[in-house]
Amino acid sequence: MVTRITGLASGMDIDSMVKQLMTAAKVPLDKLKQQKQILEWQRDDYRDMNSALLDFRSLLTQMKLTTNYRARQVASSDDSKVTATASSAAGLTSYSISNVTQLASAETIAAKNSITNDAANFDPTKSLQTQSFVTNPNWKTGVVETQTFNVTSDNQTISLTNIYLSTVDQWSVKVNGKTYKIVASDPAPGTNEVQVAADGTLKFGTPLVTGDTVKVDYIAPNRTESFTSDGSTTTYQLSRTLVGNVSITTTDTNNNVTAYTVNSDGSILDSTNAVIGNIDYTTGKITFNNPLAKDTKLDVTFTQQYSSFSIDSWTSKGEVKQNFLVQGSDSLNTVISKVNSSGVGVNMFYDSFSGKMSVVRTETGDFNSAGLDLQITGDFAKAISLETNGADSGSNSYVNVQEGKNAKFTLNGLETERTSNTFTVNGVNFTLKQTFDSPVTVSVTNDSDTVYQNIKNFIDKYNDLIDKISKKTSEERYRDYPPLTDDQREQLTDKQQEQWEEKAKSGLLRNDPILTGLLSKMRTNFYSTVQNDSVSANYNQIAKIGITTSSNFLDGGKLIIDDAKLKQAIQDDPTSVENLFRGDGGIIQQLYDTVNNAMSQLKDKAGNSYSTNQQFSIGRQLDDIDKRVTDMQNSLDDLENRYYNQFTAMEQAIQQANQQSLYLTQMLSGGN
Repeated sequence: MVTRITGLASGMDIDSMVKQLMTAAKVPLDKLKQQKQILEWQRDDYRDMNSALLDFRSLLTQMKLTTNYRARQVASSDDSKVTATASSAAGLTSYSISNVTQLASAETIAAKNSITNDAANFDPTKSLQTQSFVTNPNWKTGVVETQTFNVTSDNQTISLTNIYLSTVDQWSVKVNGKTYKIVASDPAPGTNEVQVAADGTLKFGTPLVTGDTVKVDYIAPNRTESFTSDGSTTTYQLSRTLVGNVSITTTDTNNNVTAYTVNSDGSILDSTNAVIGNIDYTTGKITFNNPLAKDTKLDVTFTQQYSSFSIDSWTSKGEVKQNFLVQGSDSLNTVISKVNSSGVGVNMFYDSFSGKMSVVRTETGDFNSAGLDLQITGDFAKAISLETNGADSGSNSYVNVQEGKNAKFTLNGLETERTSNTFTVNGVNFTLKQTFDSPVTVSVTNDSDTVYQNIKNFIDKYNDLIDKISKKTSEERYRDYPPLTDDQREQLTDKQQEQWEEKAKSGLLRNDPILTGLLSKMRTNFYSTVQNDSVSANYNQIAKIGITTSSNFLDGGKLIIDDAKLKQAIQDDPTSVENLFRGDGGIIQQLYDTVNNAMSQLKDKAGNSYSTNQQFSIGRQLDDIDKRVTDMQNSLDDLENRYYNQFTAMEQAIQQANQQSLYLTQMLSGGN
């Protein structure tokens, strides 16, 4: 470390003198740093241009799509009877629809009778077990359970324990949300079918694969919930309400098991018949008179009441059948929500005024030629008066049925049917709104205004791009305004620094060969003749459809659109206009290749935000300058230390001379 003595003996401002000496020595270093700053600015300018090209390339990708050139407009001779829309795939033609004798309708099943004798007091938000039904749901004893399995290996075995095997036909098994049909043990299950073995193992006809999700709703004979005492709590809450057949045991820390008696009134008795607590069968809350010993395990086994029903629906995707398990603690609204979100394709509804239920299929049309499209069966179906056993296209003793119907009509002279009033023919989407006899004509024509606007927007974006590039490549270069050094910044105000830097950054891409070459190539692309069998000779250049270069030199080659001529070309020959732009060898493909090539060159030159310096040329230059800056800084540090060493030696010599002079003076004075 250099010991610096700064002018104590000589009285000179050594720091100032060294600084002045170093200022001259630092000139090459400052030039290197300025060169680095210019390269960084230039890199950023290149990247900014590349971002603009990326946006334009994305637009070119969009302009390759047929939808930009085949916009269709549809006119109906009577919108009150038929409306229509058309996709870009629709042909330019017309359709005649007549003799609409029947509109498509959804099958509806409506209960004839109220589910309760007291509709005013029936609460669909409260537990079903507490409500009054005309027909009892035939509650059974057991517990409705749900388990979900995430399959982690192909052909994974899935098994259930504590099951009511005799209730298998009421279960619901879904794989990835699709209902599987539960079949008998013989023969082997087929596609989308499942069997349940006596030991609770599920055998799938369609093998499970990794990533599948299996959900099973099933009946268990009972449910056991366990708790561990913290030594102070006296209350425990079961996860279920409206419980029955409760048995309670405790296991202490020495594994001693104690069983308790639970009376019908909910009182809990110990072995001496003393009441030690209570259970509320309605809420599932257990309360002990005193806390159980710490870490004692409490096991509570109980049952509930349940019922079931199934819905069999014929849909556009085939037959869908699903079983529904209903707990006595469920509300009617809960059941309705389960049905409506199940995927079985129906919408269930309860009318609180009449106390009646209805089910409407979510799809219109007739999908089951052999009978009804909806079949609802089971004890709970009877309780809500929706069982369809024996129902036909009219009604039975339980329900009124409005059978699903297809729309029937004549299309271009052909009698036909559709399951929906909205249907698609050759890219035209029709909607029938009423029945009628006389023909309604639907005409599909080219939407010239939309196509024109798409092309105009594209030309505007192109003009914006070349304007940005032209300005950048023609910026004036102020060579008398290099980047400011640190010392220079200290001498200028913030405003002066800003003004200086603005000029220092100007013109860094002036006459850049990549960008000027890009402009030239894009102009060539636009004015080339497109050779394509789908393009008429009358429209094989953009000038022939009304797009020309501005005569103003200052516009830098911007394109000008003759609106009337372009619209006329689109109207007269839309196929040629489309293929002039997006066809084989068309303008869009040529521009895409040109832009893509320029972007590659700019990336090689300046990289992007993900590039390392060694991956592009400016980055390699920056790394080289950084190395030279480091070497030069080390040399300057050595030079500065040498200057201080020299001045320190001078100070020490002066100090020594002063001491000798003082000594001689003292000696001479003493001699007198």
